[in-house]
Amino acid sequence: MKIIINTSSMVPIYEQIVEVIKREIASGGLEADAALPSVRTLSKELKISALTVKKAYDQLESDGLVTTVHGKGTFVKGLNPGLIREEQLKELEGDMARMVDKAKRYGISTEELLEIFQMVTED
Repeated sequence: MKIIINTSSMVPIYEQIVEVIKREIASGGLEADAALPSVRTLSKELKISALTVKKAYDQLESDGLVTTVHGKGTFVKGLNPGLIREEQLKELEGDMARMVDKAKRYGISTEELLEIFQMVTED
């Protein structure tokens, strides 16, 4: 698993780690019972604080994606891919709701917002 951190991003580093690991789990890159790198190993690899990695692992655990066994490590839980997808869709729904609220504050109409959506989704 390759984690690349963008230090100039507005997204906190621990959230970037969480997103990469979630993506790996959802895509099957990390299977059930796979061990994540230790907090110390990942913090050295990424040249960040161990507390940041610990915060990411704690978030993943509270999301129900991993389990930590004291003295053994952090492991991917056996998950239903549909549940992961459902979580991703809920997260996107929240992101979109915030975007729509912002558009309303800016006086942007639904039609303009849909045009923007069409524009950014074109490949």
